[in-house]
Amino acid sequence: MQESAASPAAAAMARVWLHRLTPLSPFALIAVIALVEAVTPDWLRLGPVLAAASVLAAAICGLGVTAAVAATTMGVNALLDLFDGRWGSSASQIINIALLAVGLASLLACSIRQRRERELTQVRSVAETAQRTLIRPLPARLDSVLLEGTYIAAESEARIGGDFYEVLHTPHGVRLLIGDVRGKGLPAVDASAALLGAFREAAHHEPCLADVARWLEGSAHRNIRRLYGEEFTERFATALLVEIPEGPVARLVHCGHPHPLAIRDGDVHGWEAPEPGPPIGLAELVEGGPSVQTVPFRGGDRLLLFTDGVIEARDRAGRFYPLPERMARWSEDPLDRLVDQVRADLRRHAGGDLDDDAALLAIERLPL
Repeated sequence: MQESAASPAAAAMARVWLHRLTPLSPFALIAVIALVEAVTPDWLRLGPVLAAASVLAAAICGLGVTAAVAATTMGVNALLDLFDGRWGSSASQIINIALLAVGLASLLACSIRQRRERELTQVRSVAETAQRTLIRPLPARLDSVLLEGTYIAAESEARIGGDFYEVLHTPHGVRLLIGDVRGKGLPAVDASAALLGAFREAAHHEPCLADVARWLEGSAHRNIRRLYGEEFTERFATALLVEIPEGPVARLVHCGHPHPLAIRDGDVHGWEAPEPGPPIGLAELVEGGPSVQTVPFRGGDRLLLFTDGVIEARDRAGRFYPLPERMARWSEDPLDRLVDQVRADLRRHAGGDLDDDAALLAIERLPL
Protein backbone atom coordinates (compact mmCIF):
# COMPACT_ATOMS: atom_id res chain seq x y z
CA MET A 1 0.00 0.00 0.00
CA GLN A 2 2.84 2.39 0.83
CA GLU A 3 4.67 1.39 -2.32
CA SER A 4 1.68 2.22 -4.54
CA ALA A 5 1.32 5.61 -2.88
CA ALA A 6 5.03 6.38 -3.19
CA SER A 7 5.23 5.54 -6.91
CA PRO A 8 3.14 8.50 -8.13
CA ALA A 9 5.11 10.80 -5.81
CA ALA A 10 8.42 9.54 -7.18
CA ALA A 11 7.21 9.96 -10.76
CA ALA A 12 6.01 13.49 -10.05
CA MET A 13 9.34 14.35 -8.41
CA ALA A 14 11.24 13.04 -11.45
CA ARG A 15 9.12 15.18 -13.77
CA VAL A 16 9.78 18.27 -11.66
CA TRP A 17 13.54 17.75 -11.74
CA LEU A 18 13.53 17.16 -15.50
CA HIS A 19 11.64 20.41 -16.02
CA ARG A 20 14.18 22.28 -13.89
CA LEU A 21 17.10 21.15 -16.05
CA THR A 22 18.16 23.52 -18.83
CA PRO A 23 19.78 22.88 -22.23
CA LEU A 24 23.07 23.99 -20.66
CA SER A 25 23.02 21.10 -18.19
CA PRO A 26 24.64 18.55 -20.57
CA PHE A 27 27.49 20.98 -21.32
CA ALA A 28 27.95 21.63 -17.61
CA LEU A 29 28.16 17.86 -17.08
CA ILE A 30 30.82 17.60 -19.80
CA ALA A 31 32.85 20.36 -18.12
CA VAL A 32 32.68 18.65 -14.73
CA ILE A 33 33.74 15.27 -16.17
CA ALA A 34 36.61 16.86 -18.12
CA LEU A 35 37.84 18.70 -15.05
CA VAL A 36 37.77 15.55 -12.92
CA GLU A 37 39.53 13.60 -15.69
CA ALA A 38 42.30 16.22 -15.86
CA VAL A 39 43.16 15.93 -12.17
CA THR A 40 42.81 12.17 -11.68
CA PRO A 41 45.58 9.57 -12.15
CA ASP A 42 46.23 8.23 -15.66
CA TRP A 43 44.93 4.79 -14.80
CA LEU A 44 41.46 6.22 -14.07
CA ARG A 45 39.71 6.85 -17.39
CA LEU A 46 36.53 8.95 -17.22
CA GLY A 47 36.16 9.43 -20.98
CA PRO A 48 33.35 6.84 -21.30
CA VAL A 49 31.36 8.75 -18.66
CA LEU A 50 31.02 11.61 -21.15
CA ALA A 51 28.33 9.54 -22.87
CA ALA A 52 26.00 10.46 -19.99
CA ALA A 53 25.86 14.01 -21.35
CA SER A 54 24.40 12.78 -24.67
CA VAL A 55 21.80 10.71 -22.82
CA LEU A 56 20.85 13.72 -20.68
CA ALA A 57 20.55 15.93 -23.76
CA ALA A 58 18.25 13.41 -25.44
CA ALA A 59 15.94 13.60 -22.42
CA ILE A 60 15.63 17.40 -22.13
CA CYS A 61 16.89 19.04 -25.35
CA GLY A 62 16.05 19.21 -29.03
CA LEU A 63 17.80 17.43 -31.88
CA GLY A 64 20.19 20.30 -32.59
CA VAL A 65 21.41 20.60 -29.02
CA THR A 66 21.65 16.82 -28.65
CA ALA A 67 23.81 16.64 -31.79
CA ALA A 68 26.02 19.45 -30.46
CA VAL A 69 26.41 17.67 -27.12
CA ALA A 70 27.33 14.38 -28.82
CA ALA A 71 29.97 16.14 -30.96
CA THR A 72 31.31 17.96 -27.90
CA THR A 73 31.75 14.72 -25.96
CA MET A 74 33.89 13.28 -28.77
CA GLY A 75 35.90 16.48 -29.10
CA VAL A 76 36.53 16.78 -25.36
CA ASN A 77 37.55 13.12 -25.17
CA ALA A 78 40.02 13.68 -28.05
CA LEU A 79 41.53 16.68 -26.26
CA LEU A 80 41.88 14.70 -23.05
CA ASP A 81 43.62 11.90 -24.95
CA LEU A 82 46.02 14.38 -26.58
CA PHE A 83 46.70 15.96 -23.19
CA ASP A 84 47.49 12.54 -21.65
CA GLY A 85 49.38 11.23 -24.71
CA ARG A 86 46.85 8.46 -25.38
CA TRP A 87 45.60 9.71 -28.75
CA GLY A 88 45.64 6.97 -31.38
CA SER A 89 45.75 4.08 -28.90
CA SER A 90 43.30 1.20 -29.23
CA ALA A 91 41.62 2.18 -25.95
CA SER A 92 41.15 5.74 -27.21
CA GLN A 93 39.61 4.52 -30.46
CA ILE A 94 37.23 2.20 -28.64
CA ILE A 95 36.05 5.04 -26.39
CA ASN A 96 35.51 7.34 -29.37
CA ILE A 97 33.51 4.66 -31.17
CA ALA A 98 31.42 4.13 -28.02
CA LEU A 99 30.79 7.88 -27.70
CA LEU A 100 29.77 8.01 -31.36
CA ALA A 101 27.38 5.08 -30.91
CA VAL A 102 25.83 6.61 -27.80
CA GLY A 103 25.52 9.96 -29.59
CA LEU A 104 23.67 8.43 -32.53
CA ALA A 105 21.42 6.46 -30.18
CA SER A 106 20.71 9.67 -28.24
CA LEU A 107 19.69 11.44 -31.45
CA LEU A 108 17.29 8.62 -32.25
CA ALA A 109 15.88 8.68 -28.71
CA CYS A 110 15.49 12.46 -28.85
CA SER A 111 13.61 12.20 -32.15
CA ILE A 112 11.26 9.57 -30.70
CA ARG A 113 10.70 11.66 -27.55
CA GLN A 114 9.87 14.79 -29.53
CA ARG A 115 7.43 12.89 -31.74
CA ARG A 116 5.67 11.44 -28.70
CA GLU A 117 5.55 14.85 -27.06
CA ARG A 118 3.83 16.25 -30.15
CA GLU A 119 1.38 13.35 -30.11
CA LEU A 120 0.73 13.88 -26.40
CA THR A 121 0.10 17.59 -26.99
CA GLN A 122 -2.43 16.74 -29.69
CA VAL A 123 -4.12 14.12 -27.51
CA ARG A 124 -4.34 16.52 -24.58
CA SER A 125 -5.83 19.18 -26.83
CA VAL A 126 -8.48 16.74 -28.03
CA ALA A 127 -9.12 15.59 -24.44
CA GLU A 128 -9.53 19.16 -23.22
CA THR A 129 -12.01 19.85 -26.02
CA ALA A 130 -13.90 16.66 -25.17
CA GLN A 131 -13.99 17.58 -21.51
CA ARG A 132 -15.39 21.04 -22.25
CA THR A 133 -18.11 19.32 -24.26
CA LEU A 134 -18.77 16.60 -21.70
CA ILE A 135 -18.31 18.64 -18.52
CA ARG A 136 -19.18 22.18 -19.49
CA PRO A 137 -17.74 25.12 -17.53
CA LEU A 138 -19.99 26.08 -14.65
CA PRO A 139 -21.59 29.51 -14.44
CA ALA A 140 -20.59 31.42 -11.34
CA ARG A 141 -24.25 31.85 -10.42
CA LEU A 142 -27.68 30.50 -11.32
CA ASP A 143 -30.60 32.35 -9.74
CA SER A 144 -29.87 32.42 -6.01
CA VAL A 145 -27.16 29.71 -6.15
CA LEU A 146 -23.39 30.26 -6.35
CA LEU A 147 -21.43 27.47 -8.05
CA GLU A 148 -17.86 26.23 -8.16
CA GLY A 149 -16.57 22.89 -9.44
CA THR A 150 -13.36 21.06 -10.30
CA TYR A 151 -12.35 17.83 -11.98
CA ILE A 152 -9.11 15.98 -11.18
CA ALA A 153 -8.07 13.18 -13.50
CA ALA A 154 -6.27 10.22 -11.92
CA GLU A 155 -3.22 10.70 -14.17
CA SER A 156 -1.64 14.14 -14.45
CA GLU A 157 -1.43 13.80 -18.25
CA ALA A 158 -5.12 12.95 -18.56
CA ARG A 159 -7.94 15.47 -18.86
CA ILE A 160 -11.07 13.35 -18.83
CA GLY A 161 -12.45 10.21 -17.22
CA GLY A 162 -15.59 8.53 -15.89
CA ASP A 163 -16.62 11.16 -13.30
CA PHE A 164 -19.09 13.83 -14.37
CA TYR A 165 -21.28 16.68 -13.14
CA GLU A 166 -23.78 19.15 -14.55
CA VAL A 167 -25.83 22.10 -13.31
CA LEU A 168 -28.94 23.34 -15.14
CA HIS A 169 -31.48 26.10 -14.72
CA THR A 170 -34.87 24.47 -15.28
CA PRO A 171 -38.56 25.38 -14.80
CA HIS A 172 -38.42 23.30 -11.61
CA GLY A 173 -35.45 25.14 -10.09
CA VAL A 174 -31.71 24.68 -10.29
CA ARG A 175 -30.91 21.00 -10.80
CA LEU A 176 -27.54 19.35 -10.32
CA LEU A 177 -26.11 15.95 -11.15
CA ILE A 178 -22.82 14.42 -10.06
CA GLY A 179 -21.85 10.83 -10.80
CA ASP A 180 -19.15 8.25 -11.36
CA VAL A 181 -19.24 5.52 -14.01
CA ARG A 182 -17.69 2.25 -12.88
CA GLY A 183 -14.77 1.43 -15.14
CA LYS A 184 -12.14 3.42 -16.99
CA GLY A 185 -11.12 4.40 -20.49
CA LEU A 186 -13.20 5.49 -23.44
CA PRO A 187 -16.23 3.27 -22.61
CA ALA A 188 -16.54 5.06 -19.24
CA VAL A 189 -16.32 8.42 -20.99
CA ASP A 190 -18.95 7.31 -23.51
CA ALA A 191 -21.27 6.16 -20.72
CA SER A 192 -20.76 9.49 -18.89
CA ALA A 193 -21.69 11.38 -22.04
CA ALA A 194 -24.86 9.32 -22.45
CA LEU A 195 -25.96 9.93 -18.85
CA LEU A 196 -25.23 13.65 -19.05
CA GLY A 197 -27.22 13.88 -22.28
CA ALA A 198 -30.14 12.11 -20.64
CA PHE A 199 -30.00 14.41 -17.61
CA ARG A 200 -29.88 17.55 -19.75
CA GLU A 201 -33.07 16.41 -21.45
CA ALA A 202 -34.95 14.98 -18.48
CA ALA A 203 -34.16 17.81 -16.05
CA HIS A 204 -36.24 20.22 -18.12
CA HIS A 205 -39.20 17.91 -18.77
CA GLU A 206 -39.73 15.88 -15.57
CA PRO A 207 -41.32 17.80 -12.69
CA CYS A 208 -40.32 15.14 -10.13
CA LEU A 209 -36.62 14.59 -9.43
CA ALA A 210 -37.20 10.86 -8.91
CA ASP A 211 -38.52 10.65 -12.48
CA VAL A 212 -35.29 12.27 -13.70
CA ALA A 213 -33.42 9.42 -11.99
CA ARG A 214 -35.68 6.91 -13.74
CA TRP A 215 -34.90 8.59 -17.06
CA LEU A 216 -31.20 8.12 -16.34
CA GLU A 217 -31.89 4.47 -15.56
CA GLY A 218 -33.47 4.02 -18.98
CA SER A 219 -30.48 5.68 -20.62
CA ALA A 220 -28.16 3.33 -18.73
CA HIS A 221 -30.04 0.29 -19.98
CA ARG A 222 -29.73 1.44 -23.57
CA ASN A 223 -26.19 2.78 -23.58
CA ILE A 224 -24.21 0.88 -20.95
CA ARG A 225 -25.51 -2.42 -22.32
CA ARG A 226 -24.47 -1.27 -25.80
CA LEU A 227 -20.97 -0.45 -24.53
CA TYR A 228 -20.38 -3.47 -22.32
CA GLY A 229 -22.66 -6.16 -23.68
CA GLU A 230 -22.91 -9.21 -21.41
CA GLU A 231 -20.93 -7.46 -18.65
CA PHE A 232 -23.82 -5.08 -18.12
CA THR A 233 -24.55 -6.19 -14.55
CA GLU A 234 -21.01 -5.23 -13.53
CA ARG A 235 -21.17 -1.83 -15.22
CA PHE A 236 -23.09 0.94 -13.54
CA ALA A 237 -22.86 4.52 -12.38
CA THR A 238 -23.39 6.04 -8.96
CA ALA A 239 -25.18 9.38 -9.04
CA LEU A 240 -26.57 12.09 -6.82
CA LEU A 241 -29.30 14.42 -8.08
CA VAL A 242 -30.07 17.71 -6.35
CA GLU A 243 -32.91 20.16 -6.90
CA ILE A 244 -32.94 23.66 -5.42
CA PRO A 245 -36.41 25.24 -5.74
CA GLU A 246 -37.41 28.74 -4.69
CA GLY A 247 -38.14 27.79 -1.07
CA PRO A 248 -35.51 27.27 1.68
CA VAL A 249 -35.09 23.56 0.94
CA ALA A 250 -33.17 21.22 -1.32
CA ARG A 251 -34.32 17.88 -2.70
CA LEU A 252 -31.95 14.94 -3.14
CA VAL A 253 -32.11 11.62 -4.90
CA HIS A 254 -29.31 9.22 -3.92
CA CYS A 255 -28.37 6.52 -6.43
CA GLY A 256 -25.60 4.64 -4.67
CA HIS A 257 -23.46 7.78 -4.47
CA PRO A 258 -21.53 9.19 -1.48
CA HIS A 259 -23.79 11.49 0.52
CA PRO A 260 -23.08 15.23 0.28
CA LEU A 261 -21.71 17.46 3.01
CA ALA A 262 -23.76 20.40 4.25
CA ILE A 263 -22.12 23.47 5.77
CA ARG A 264 -24.05 25.89 7.98
CA ASP A 265 -22.43 28.50 10.21
CA GLY A 266 -19.12 26.63 10.09
CA ASP A 267 -20.68 23.31 11.07
CA VAL A 268 -20.11 20.42 8.65
CA HIS A 269 -22.40 17.40 8.56
CA GLY A 270 -23.46 14.77 6.07
CA TRP A 271 -26.89 14.40 4.52
CA GLU A 272 -27.34 10.67 4.48
CA ALA A 273 -30.37 9.28 2.70
CA PRO A 274 -32.80 7.28 4.87
CA GLU A 275 -33.54 5.03 1.88
CA PRO A 276 -30.77 5.36 -0.72
CA GLY A 277 -31.54 3.97 -4.14
CA PRO A 278 -29.38 1.60 -6.19
CA PRO A 279 -26.75 2.86 -8.64
CA ILE A 280 -27.88 3.84 -12.11
CA GLY A 281 -28.07 0.68 -14.21
CA LEU A 282 -28.90 -1.70 -11.34
CA ALA A 283 -32.49 -0.67 -10.50
CA GLU A 284 -33.91 -3.88 -12.00
CA LEU A 285 -32.01 -5.91 -9.38
CA VAL A 286 -33.81 -4.35 -6.38
CA GLU A 287 -37.39 -3.61 -5.43
CA GLY A 288 -38.76 -0.09 -5.33
CA GLY A 289 -37.54 2.99 -7.10
CA PRO A 290 -35.62 6.16 -6.28
CA SER A 291 -37.03 8.34 -3.52
CA VAL A 292 -36.75 12.07 -2.93
CA GLN A 293 -35.24 13.40 0.30
CA THR A 294 -36.11 16.97 1.29
CA VAL A 295 -33.62 18.81 3.51
CA PRO A 296 -33.35 22.42 4.76
CA PHE A 297 -31.21 24.69 2.58
CA ARG A 298 -31.46 28.32 3.62
CA GLY A 299 -29.58 31.45 2.65
CA GLY A 300 -25.87 31.14 3.48
CA ASP A 301 -25.96 27.33 3.55
CA ARG A 302 -23.46 25.42 1.46
CA LEU A 303 -23.53 21.97 -0.08
CA LEU A 304 -20.51 19.97 -1.24
CA LEU A 305 -21.01 17.16 -3.76
CA PHE A 306 -18.13 14.84 -4.63
CA THR A 307 -17.24 11.48 -6.14
CA ASP A 308 -15.55 8.66 -4.27
CA GLY A 309 -12.19 9.58 -5.80
CA VAL A 310 -12.06 12.40 -3.23
CA ILE A 311 -12.81 10.51 -0.04
CA GLU A 312 -10.97 7.33 -1.09
CA ALA A 313 -7.66 9.05 -1.89
CA ARG A 314 -4.97 7.58 0.38
CA ASP A 315 -1.74 8.95 1.75
CA ARG A 316 1.49 6.94 2.12
CA ALA A 317 0.21 5.41 5.34
CA GLY A 318 -2.97 4.21 3.62
CA ARG A 319 -5.26 6.73 5.34
CA PHE A 320 -8.29 8.05 3.48
CA TYR A 321 -8.64 11.75 2.79
CA PRO A 322 -10.53 13.33 5.75
CA LEU A 323 -12.82 15.59 3.75
CA PRO A 324 -15.22 16.61 6.59
CA GLU A 325 -12.28 17.70 8.79
CA ARG A 326 -10.75 19.71 5.97
CA MET A 327 -14.10 21.32 5.15
CA ALA A 328 -14.47 22.50 8.74
CA ARG A 329 -11.09 24.23 8.38
CA TRP A 330 -12.08 26.14 5.21
CA SER A 331 -15.85 26.46 5.70
CA GLU A 332 -15.75 30.28 5.92
CA ASP A 333 -13.59 30.78 2.81
CA PRO A 334 -15.11 32.10 -0.42
CA LEU A 335 -16.50 29.29 -2.54
CA ASP A 336 -13.80 29.41 -5.23
CA ARG A 337 -11.02 29.46 -2.65
CA LEU A 338 -12.62 26.58 -0.76
CA VAL A 339 -12.60 24.40 -3.89
CA ASP A 340 -9.01 25.40 -4.70
CA GLN A 341 -7.96 24.52 -1.15
CA VAL A 342 -9.54 21.07 -1.34
CA ARG A 343 -8.01 20.38 -4.77
CA ALA A 344 -4.48 21.33 -3.69
CA ASP A 345 -4.77 19.56 -0.33
CA LEU A 346 -6.11 16.40 -1.96
CA ARG A 347 -3.08 16.19 -4.26
CA ARG A 348 -0.73 16.77 -1.32
CA HIS A 349 -2.49 14.03 0.65
CA ALA A 350 -2.17 11.56 -2.25
CA GLY A 351 1.45 12.50 -2.89
CA GLY A 352 0.85 13.71 -6.46
CA ASP A 353 -1.43 11.82 -8.84
CA LEU A 354 -4.62 10.21 -7.57
CA ASP A 355 -5.47 6.54 -7.97
CA ASP A 356 -8.95 7.42 -9.21
CA ASP A 357 -10.63 10.35 -10.94
CA ALA A 358 -12.23 12.88 -8.61
CA ALA A 359 -14.92 15.52 -9.11
CA LEU A 360 -16.01 18.20 -6.66
CA LEU A 361 -19.00 20.51 -6.87
CA ALA A 362 -19.68 23.22 -4.28
CA ILE A 363 -22.85 25.31 -4.12
CA GLU A 364 -23.97 28.13 -1.86
CA ARG A 365 -27.44 29.56 -1.46
CA LEU A 366 -27.65 33.31 -1.39
CA PRO A 367 -29.98 34.95 1.13
CA LEU A 368 -33.60 34.60 0.01
